[in-house]
Amino acid sequence: MATNLVSEDMNFDSVENCTMSKWVPMGDYIASNRDECTATLVYAVNLKQSGTVSFEYFYPDPNIYFEFYIQNDQCQAADVDSRWMKVTENEWQTNSVQLNRGNNVLYWKTTAFSVKAKLPKPVLLRNIMITGVAYTSECFPCNPGTYASNPGTSVCSICPRNTFTSKGATGCQECSKEQYSEPGSASCMQRPPCTEKDYFYTHTPCNTDGQTQRMYKWTEPKICSEDTEGAVKLPASGTKTPCPPCNPGYFQINSSVCEPCPYGSYSNGSVCTKCPAGTEPILGLEYKWWNVLPSDMETSILNVEKDEYEKTGGWVVAEDHIFSGAGSSDRDYIILTLNIAGFRPPQSITQVSENREIGQLSFVFEMLCTEACELYFMVGMDGRSGGVVESWVGQQDKQPYHYIIQRNSSVSFTWAFQRTSQHGTERRFSGDIAKIYSVNVTNVMDGVSSYCLPCALGSSDSSSLCTSCPPGNYIDKASSSCFECPVNTYLESHRPYGKQACVSCGPGTKSNQVHSLCYNDCKFIYKHDNRTFRYDFSALKNATSYSSAASFTPKGLKYYREFQIGLCGNKGTKLATCIDNVTDIRISGADSKTVTSFICQATIVSSEVMGYKTVVSSQPVSLADQLLGVTIQTVLNNITSPEKIFPRGNNVLRDVIFFYRSTETTQVCSTGRATTIRMRCDPLKVGSGVISAPSKCPEGTCDGCTFHFLWESAEACPLCTEMDFHEIASACIHGIQKTTYVWQQPKLCKDGITLPEETVGICTTMDFWLKVGIAVGICAALLLIVITCYFWKKNQKLEYKYSKLVINANMKESELPAADSCAIMEGEDAEDDLIFLSKKTLFGKIKSFTSKAHRTSDGFDSVPLKPSSQGITDMDL
Repeated sequence: MATNLVSEDMNFDSVENCTMSKWVPMGDYIASNRDECTATLVYAVNLKQSGTVSFEYFYPDPNIYFEFYIQNDQCQAADVDSRWMKVTENEWQTNSVQLNRGNNVLYWKTTAFSVKAKLPKPVLLRNIMITGVAYTSECFPCNPGTYASNPGTSVCSICPRNTFTSKGATGCQECSKEQYSEPGSASCMQRPPCTEKDYFYTHTPCNTDGQTQRMYKWTEPKICSEDTEGAVKLPASGTKTPCPPCNPGYFQINSSVCEPCPYGSYSNGSVCTKCPAGTEPILGLEYKWWNVLPSDMETSILNVEKDEYEKTGGWVVAEDHIFSGAGSSDRDYIILTLNIAGFRPPQSITQVSENREIGQLSFVFEMLCTEACELYFMVGMDGRSGGVVESWVGQQDKQPYHYIIQRNSSVSFTWAFQRTSQHGTERRFSGDIAKIYSVNVTNVMDGVSSYCLPCALGSSDSSSLCTSCPPGNYIDKASSSCFECPVNTYLESHRPYGKQACVSCGPGTKSNQVHSLCYNDCKFIYKHDNRTFRYDFSALKNATSYSSAASFTPKGLKYYREFQIGLCGNKGTKLATCIDNVTDIRISGADSKTVTSFICQATIVSSEVMGYKTVVSSQPVSLADQLLGVTIQTVLNNITSPEKIFPRGNNVLRDVIFFYRSTETTQVCSTGRATTIRMRCDPLKVGSGVISAPSKCPEGTCDGCTFHFLWESAEACPLCTEMDFHEIASACIHGIQKTTYVWQQPKLCKDGITLPEETVGICTTMDFWLKVGIAVGICAALLLIVITCYFWKKNQKLEYKYSKLVINANMKESELPAADSCAIMEGEDAEDDLIFLSKKTLFGKIKSFTSKAHRTSDGFDSVPLKPSSQGITDMDL
């Protein structure tokens, strides 16, 4: 048998990165590598006839890819259905495969995928047996630590604890009293002196007097010696003290036993009290006092060396907490299991398929460790062993943890504590322990109650009987009647009391008919600058995938994150799905882990990197269980989507932001994860467009708890309105003018209204208006000349009258005014005519009246007279 490493197609900087990646012998088993290199265990055998190969394997961690296959001497792979091994959780399993006659090369290949900080647990192999080989001509002696009591035995047996053998033994020898040995030992070791780490304490059950007592016990198997110098003795039992009270929902009988209160009553741990009229008990389980292990809990120890469960020992009760006891070695798993037959959620939950919260488990724990101890929390459904939901490593302060139950079935909750994963059988860290202070489970079928709450009264003959309100109805405490929640509110299913139980939906969302949740119908409206923007994201509602840039583990394994995004779902139904297909998807009939949400994430290793026929998807995580709202604001429910991480540039439209939250909590994200998606209009990115992450956080998050994405698409543009186009009028040709409508550029809208059809209208040409303008200009000029002449004539008369007034004013008082002219009748028109009959030019006439005329000595102006052109003489005048 040989072990080797494979590094081709793994994107390693150098082969030296994988020189230490190999299968390592560990005594009675062999362990695989734990890094991203591929380690292959190879065994070649020639069969004289058809046979089988069988082996036992321990495969607890799905973060290692484990496959087993067979090739012949032509390097042709055999047709093996079970090439991909199935995860075994915390137990060994056996695999058997048929072998053909001739040469067979067996391959056990592992590749770890340690994207997380901690290394995965290795795959273990043991008891590899092959049939069909040629008969041997000689027998081989049993190895030290094993024996064969009968001749012709095909397998050597392992010596039990505290015995040993040398090579070729037919039986095992007992160790002396001062010595001990582990199973399969070739020699015995001296017992060390006992210390405080070799015993533990527990409490006795309450006696009839209601008292308990602390007792000390040696950790089994006991390997220390009390008689060695410096050894400690087992402490004496403590004094008797009063028993702690019963847990809520229980009452004490005979001062020693706690029994559950009957249905319709409640208890704080002392006596049962009937619920008042108009109220009902709220069922659940709450354990915070630990005098005895509850009946629905069980504890055991998984002995890793012997692959068997030991019912003795395990978790130990200690009044106000329960702690992990010691096993045979520090590698053993100390297991505590709580079994729940089912749940009894409120009727409003059972009738609404979209509501995923059936119940909730909460517990408070603490870890006191000096080494890299680890506590696993696992959940199994319907009798099947479950996977690890969360784990904690090293020292942990006292803290709570919450788990949402999303499926109504029988459930087992398991806590498994391991002090170290290092190989070894000694107990060096028995002082490292995990403590659980309280465990609380809600809506438990056949549970107990610690309090009662108002209920809706039925309309039966006995009106005091409680009945469930219809979905979406809250209970009015004053009248014990059911009232429907207002529009666009959803009911807090676990506290449906009073109108305040109806919680308003977030912006951009509305409630469904039964008020169980709020959803967005892929439409959004907002007003800005006296304009209404309407969006329709229906074309983007189906699940869309986005992959981050490639990343590399410290050993060079290439991987990337894949996100499935179901933007608005289908009236609250989540459409994004992520799976874990590390092993189970390759096994016919096996179930793979699936996460369904608005947004989920999985870790992907491509087929080109791993050499597999399909991509490997693992570690699915929900990032968005609830849609909180849709808005253009950057902050909602304490979740911020900074605009600076996705600069808008010249885009004048505001981004529409979807806000989500996940209820799944982790050590880092104590309030769950949050996600924001910015929808940005980009007419050039048609169809589903382009999804991107912040440049500084290529995996979508910088802190591991809040994720941000930008979705650019033409489908993210608002619907077109009248404000998105303008008109262009053509020149007037032969009295006809055309009007065309075009979109504003750049066009930042989609669908909505369509462009109006081109219109044709009657118009007049420029020549016509030019003629009209010239005619109007001539008329205006003539009118101006006439007006000028009129006012000029008026001015002439006024000037003449003024002259006469001046002459008369200069006469003496005794003088009479002289006649103006000879033979002039009444009126003054003749004088005017005289003036106009003169043949002076226009300039001369103006000069005559604007300047002073020469006057004679008698005070009159002298006016020269000219003969007319008709020959009139002076005498005639």
